[in-house]
Amino acid sequence: MADNAQDMVEGHTHQALDSLQRDPYPVYARARATEGLTFVPELDAWLVSRYAEVREVLRRPEDFSSAVALRPDVRLVPEARAVLRAGPGGGPVVVAADGAAHQRLRAPLLRGLSPARVADARGFVTERVTALVDGFAGDGRADLMADFAARLPGGVIGHLLGLSPEETAVAVHGSRRAEQLMFRPLPADEQVRAARDVVAAQEVFAAHAVRRWADPGTDLTSEMVRALAPDGPEPSGERLAEIVSNLHNLLLAGHLTTTALLGTALHRLLWRRKRWEALCADPESVPAVVAEALRWGSPVQGFRRVTTRPVTLAGTKLPEGTTVFLSYAAANRDPALTSDPDTFDPTRGPTRHLAFGHGAHGCPGAGLAREELRIALTTLARRLPSLRLAPGARVEMLPTLIHWSPRALPVVWTTG
Repeated sequence: MADNAQDMVEGHTHQALDSLQRDPYPVYARARATEGLTFVPELDAWLVSRYAEVREVLRRPEDFSSAVALRPDVRLVPEARAVLRAGPGGGPVVVAADGAAHQRLRAPLLRGLSPARVADARGFVTERVTALVDGFAGDGRADLMADFAARLPGGVIGHLLGLSPEETAVAVHGSRRAEQLMFRPLPADEQVRAARDVVAAQEVFAAHAVRRWADPGTDLTSEMVRALAPDGPEPSGERLAEIVSNLHNLLLAGHLTTTALLGTALHRLLWRRKRWEALCADPESVPAVVAEALRWGSPVQGFRRVTTRPVTLAGTKLPEGTTVFLSYAAANRDPALTSDPDTFDPTRGPTRHLAFGHGAHGCPGAGLAREELRIALTTLARRLPSLRLAPGARVEMLPTLIHWSPRALPVVWTTG
């Protein structure tokens, strides 16, 4: 009976969390309008929702640690934990590190995702986008999430890591399963299967890292290996686990969020089709569309932080060890940032949005994401100007705060 009661409680909790994740913006709006901070049980954290306070927390990493940034939303069964422990991952990752450790893990990402490296990748991104559009069925129908948005960024980040297409496929699948394992309720046997998929991806990264240690190249993996295993014997144990974990985290962050951003941008453009027509008529407006998609529907809705000492934020006293949920998405819809913030308006003009974070933990892949979106939207507008949402299509958002986006985006266009 106790187990059944626990299952019922967890089921109710997951339903409430699903509802929040599918449409968190009403919760954000109420929190912004409420004095002080608001505790949100579904997040098990105090919600930081106003623009000024989100920026303040991001400027104070010494008071608000990132150690809980990737805290799972679900409990793993012992069998799944055992599978993960046996894999070559499990090391600290940049998004959940602080201070000197964070700087050490971040440095190779900044070098590997520099503006020059992003510029070098443009040719591959263009080829990949063109191939995906060429691969659409000839009947004038597609799901832009499954057939395009979910396939582009994984291939790009796999290429930058120096993985083969076959290795990329395993790694991308493993990263999606890692996201499910951490943030979605799964039956026990499915947790174990997901954990095995995660370990399979880790093994791809481990083998690739060892190859790059022996024969360095110019890819992101080589950059990571040079930084985290600069000398000594072939990386193994904790040193290899650190490399593997950060490569896996980079792949996950590099494709899930960009997939979401692309899906959200296309949905907003096609939902009010005059926006799509305006983009097709003026391809130079693509950067403004990308910026507004980032502000309006931030793929990473936020991350948790934990206080390192007693602090007061927005008049709310937070003891040491208190968890807060730092919502970039809520901050980006704050009327203090821009007028009419709930409206998607590509003509809005520049805003200092926080979709890529700010300060020490600002996203090092921001330039790559923008470039992928620019090339993708420009190509689609040129190749498929008659694109529109499929008649009767109901677009549902995924229940996640990590890559908030449409689950599917059925579209049609004129052929011949």
